[in-house]
Amino acid sequence: MVVTKALDALGLHWKRDPDFQPVKDAATIRLHVAVGGQVFELLVTGAKFFDTRADKGGGGAIDLAMHLLRLDFVAAVKRLSSSRVSSV
Repeated sequence: MVVTKALDALGLHWKRDPDFQPVKDAATIRLHVAVGGQVFELLVTGAKFFDTRADKGGGGAIDLAMHLLRLDFVAAVKRLSSSRVSSV
């Protein structure tokens, strides 16, 4: 699942940075994601993400949920599963 769809499934507010110019991969975009009172700056290419401020990255919706929401694996899977059911 691409990061933007995962963010939508998690119900998180995100905004693309229109001024960002990728250096290595032309498909890379920069997103700002609000979680509670914190804003994350993510470099995103497809399903992979890198948090520039935390210097951590990962791939896939579960990794993203674990990182942004500080969840363990089981809680991240449950959160994503419940959001998919409610969005149908």
